[in-house]
Amino acid sequence: MADMARKDFTAANRAAWNASAPLHAQGDPWAQLLARAGEPGFSVLDPCLTAVLHRLGLAGKSAAQIGCNNARELLSLASLGIRPALGIDQAGAFLAQARQLAEAAGLAPRLVEADIYDLPPDLGQVDLALITIGVLNWMPDLPAFFRVTSGLLAPGGVLVIYETHPFLEQFDPAAATPFEPAFSYFERRPQLVTEAISYDGKDHGKGETGYWFLHPLGEIVTACVRSGLAIEELAEFGHSIREPEYDLYEGRAAQIPMSYCLIARKLPA
Repeated sequence: MADMARKDFTAANRAAWNASAPLHAQGDPWAQLLARAGEPGFSVLDPCLTAVLHRLGLAGKSAAQIGCNNARELLSLASLGIRPALGIDQAGAFLAQARQLAEAAGLAPRLVEADIYDLPPDLGQVDLALITIGVLNWMPDLPAFFRVTSGLLAPGGVLVIYETHPFLEQFDPAAATPFEPAFSYFERRPQLVTEAISYDGKDHGKGETGYWFLHPLGEIVTACVRSGLAIEELAEFGHSIREPEYDLYEGRAAQIPMSYCLIARKLPA
């Protein structure tokens, strides 16, 4: 994999996500999500992220979500008075679902299918950039990712990242010894993802091969600061925002960090 370029990794990940999209738009869960999207105050945001966004006082401000998937979280921002202006994802099949949810919600964010490292030049700037679970680990070039993210923010705009804690990436809940580290915290080789991507904890068989990157917290913080963003807060939590199989790491006497929320602000030019 040493001879693979950044564009090769992103192209492979795009194919993996597009191939998995049909799994997320079928059956009762999808029908229920569509129905909920049309209800007043629709939101899939958990209490932790809801409280963070409410505390930041962003009502009336514009927002973009990077790696928006089917835009269910982007659309949920409207329940807090935040304007969901822009959703970016490289998987067109998920953006097709996003358009259905947006129509049901009566909202019209701009939904852009693009490689985050090669965005259209006319996206403008927003007051809030939101990044949630699973985005950073699909990124082969973290410094470039944060430079692009910073460029999407207006001066004084805020970045909110609500993600899996890198420490949790050391563990494999499917291993025979799930409480022993399965991966080095400092592993730099991309991890092959060969199974179909899903959130329900079920085995959906093989999918297109994607690449998962392990980024330690120090690398994330450093890339963020070097992109011109000033970190205001970094909170770590013992609750999971991952797939159900990771729930076995919650509620222990010796609790490991499982998620975190980073808040950073765009410095004036």
